[in-house]
Amino acid sequence: MTNILIMLALLTAPYLLLRLSTAAGFGPFDSRAAAAWGAGILFVFTGTGHFIQTEQFTWMLPEWVPQRTLLVYATGVLEFAIAAGFFFARTRRLAAFAAITVLIAFFPANIYAAMMRIPMSGNAWGPVYLLVRTPLQVFIVVWIYRLIVKGR
Repeated sequence: MTNILIMLALLTAPYLLLRLSTAAGFGPFDSRAAAAWGAGILFVFTGTGHFIQTEQFTWMLPEWVPQRTLLVYATGVLEFAIAAGFFFARTRRLAAFAAITVLIAFFPANIYAAMMRIPMSGNAWGPVYLLVRTPLQVFIVVWIYRLIVKGR
């Protein structure tokens, strides 16, 4: 559960701090940039996990998946690339669409991990974890789409 709270804080903190600063009379600031920075920081955090907890990430994939460790490293690099895209105005929109695609594409691994009770994040809770993880995943996708792609 701690991991989910960290993810939410990383995603939302830059945007919320900007909103507070603007309300306090500092600004105006670019809210799209602040939301993108939060998403970038989140993807740096999640990408780092692929290199720090490689074995646990490998367990999140069924045994029939070939080259699981290599795939974990590759997806970590992909998440770093997406994060980098969020930090530059010219690539934010592309990074946002890539992030949404990755969040949707990787979600089955979260389902598998929860069903197998993989001892990582909240997955050890089993299927109950999906009651928390699913809304988080939807929230992140909506956040990225509304605040970065649409800019609202």
